[in-house]
Amino acid sequence: MSGRRVVVFPSAAELGPALAHLIASRADKALLDHGRFSLGLSGGSLVSMLSKELPALPDLDCSHWLAGFCDERLVPFDDGESTYGLYKNQLFSKINIPDSGVLAIDPSLSVQECAEDYARKLKEAFPKEDIPVFDLLLLGMGPDGHTCSLFPDHPLLEETQKIVAPIGDSPKPPPQRVTMTFPMVNLARCVVFVSTGGSKASVLKQVLEGGEGPALPAARVVPSHGELFWLIDEPAAASLTLQVERPGSAAKL
Repeated sequence: MSGRRVVVFPSAAELGPALAHLIASRADKALLDHGRFSLGLSGGSLVSMLSKELPALPDLDCSHWLAGFCDERLVPFDDGESTYGLYKNQLFSKINIPDSGVLAIDPSLSVQECAEDYARKLKEAFPKEDIPVFDLLLLGMGPDGHTCSLFPDHPLLEETQKIVAPIGDSPKPPPQRVTMTFPMVNLARCVVFVSTGGSKASVLKQVLEGGEGPALPAARVVPSHGELFWLIDEPAAASLTLQVERPGSAAKL
């Protein structure tokens, strides 16, 4: 891995454009290198941030993008908890990503079958790789330190065989979900965490600086050969003592 970068912005309003430029930069690099840009999406506040900032980029061409989901809730697409449904309504309708470029789950299946089906879809989309290698994964972090649907003290933290796993007992509703596992997450060429707000300050300190007890799930995201960014705002960074970057607004990463 090329080292972790913790980049602090005054607020989420300044962070958003920098994130969009980072995505566009890695997309250009991937398209030049292998003719396609693969992006793993997460839900939460990232949906509204990306839906605002990506379409605002001039000359953004998503016709050779492939979008997947780092985790997904097993609910119908028209349910407000569906990450795919939110992106479809708020982002995909604003950019020129083809329908065939979006890999969604099949919510009609059982959670076990859904995870197996999604793993198959991913492997078909990455036929040359035993484990799909995404160009960029966008991750969030919950107040308990979870990321994707990988929760503290859950058996899925130790999963080594599956690239996508079912979870039927999520401590955060809805309980049934599918999630990428660490073996796949940590193979990505670039992983970007976005974490904002003062409510994240204490858990962010534990994840980035360590603490007593086992490492929280977000701290276990350590790409084996890729880049790792933490893009955070000043309220989230309030408790940190480690060295961070403060590039200001309109920064290009």
